[in-house]
Amino acid sequence: MSHSALTGGREGSLEAPTRHPIDWKNPDFYDEAKLFKELERVFDICHGCRRCFSLCHSFPTLFDAVDASPTGEVDGVPKEVYWDVVDHCYLCDMCYMTKCPYVPPHAWNVDFPHLMLRGKAIKHAAGKTSVRDKVLSSTDIVGKLAGIPVVAEVVNAVNGTRAGRVVLEKVLGVHRDAPIPEYHSTSFRASDAKRLPLSAAPVANAQTRGKVALFVTCYCNRNEPAIDSDLVAIFEHNGIAVELASKEECCGMPKLELGDLPAVEKLKNVNVPALAALIDQGCDIVSPIPSCVLMFKQELPLLFPDDPLVRKVKDHIFDPFEYLMLRHKTGLLKTDFKNEMGKIAYHVPCHLRVQNIGLKTRDVLQLVPNTTLEVIERCSGHNGTYAVKQEFHEQSMKIGRPVVSRVAAANAIQHSSDCPMAGHQISNGLEGHRPPVHPLTLLRQAYGLPGR
Repeated sequence: MSHSALTGGREGSLEAPTRHPIDWKNPDFYDEAKLFKELERVFDICHGCRRCFSLCHSFPTLFDAVDASPTGEVDGVPKEVYWDVVDHCYLCDMCYMTKCPYVPPHAWNVDFPHLMLRGKAIKHAAGKTSVRDKVLSSTDIVGKLAGIPVVAEVVNAVNGTRAGRVVLEKVLGVHRDAPIPEYHSTSFRASDAKRLPLSAAPVANAQTRGKVALFVTCYCNRNEPAIDSDLVAIFEHNGIAVELASKEECCGMPKLELGDLPAVEKLKNVNVPALAALIDQGCDIVSPIPSCVLMFKQELPLLFPDDPLVRKVKDHIFDPFEYLMLRHKTGLLKTDFKNEMGKIAYHVPCHLRVQNIGLKTRDVLQLVPNTTLEVIERCSGHNGTYAVKQEFHEQSMKIGRPVVSRVAAANAIQHSSDCPMAGHQISNGLEGHRPPVHPLTLLRQAYGLPGR
């Protein structure tokens, strides 16, 4: 398909995008020759369209290679560049959900992120994944090790010095200027979780049960446990009972981004039965990290379409602000706010946008009197582990530069993102490195709820 074939006025589909299940256990999925045939087909369509040039760096990498090729078409691009395109994709789904007119049900059936996932899976299955990438994607294991008392203090101290960051860059390939979180020796599950569950009888409405199980997440458990504490305090204040699953492993998103699909399945086999059991006991599921919610809402159902427990969790998991707004619609959300917030520069993470639930965080925070939000719907550039890798960090900061500029221009009291890692990426680009404040923390402050 040539460039001219795509510029003759043919329209894209106006129907809502739909995703096909990922046939990752089919041997053909790992056939590199068939992968490259499909890559060339899709790249040719992308080359003729170029609507996604301003998203991640996959598209400029492809388009620059086409423009520099002897033919000026995809057939002139060296095949090793195909792998560069795959490596620059961090599965944010923005091209699929907001840009591409050729996604299913269009006959051209373009699903760029899941094609990149296939490439990553083939690369991983061939043993071409670096030790660095395996370590960075093992968030639960790293958190447990770095969270050991004394070890946590040493890790934080080393990570807090320039010399330590230079060593980390040389040894592990983590860029010396990338934001990396602190580790807490006392995890959320080991401390605040002891206060659960709440004894109050749940009050349900048509869409929520008034009783939730909190999927804590690796990040909040070890890096920012205050986010989970804020969520629990807000839900308790609104009469929503909260409890935890007896077992919790990583949601699997970091392993998905690596293409390690067997590891995703192992994590699914721990998390999904535990969450499904809580649903059977009358709970909904909430989680404060958009990527984790998306993993259960979209990626696991596409990877395991025939698993009834996966479907059950998909139907009962919520973003926390989505849940609060569903309560508000029937008068079950308290609006007894004690403090106003003023102007907030609010960044909407990609993995929240692709859930197609609307701007529920904005809607809840705007219930607080004398509060305005400057809403920024663009990629921060953090994107899982992409921004911390030595070879990608500078590009990640370039991707996030428009967000940083808008936050700086907003002249807001605070800046905030539902994704705490995106928030720190934005801070990393701001003059003075002003720290982010999570939306749950803002809402807790608005309610005037005491700290723990």
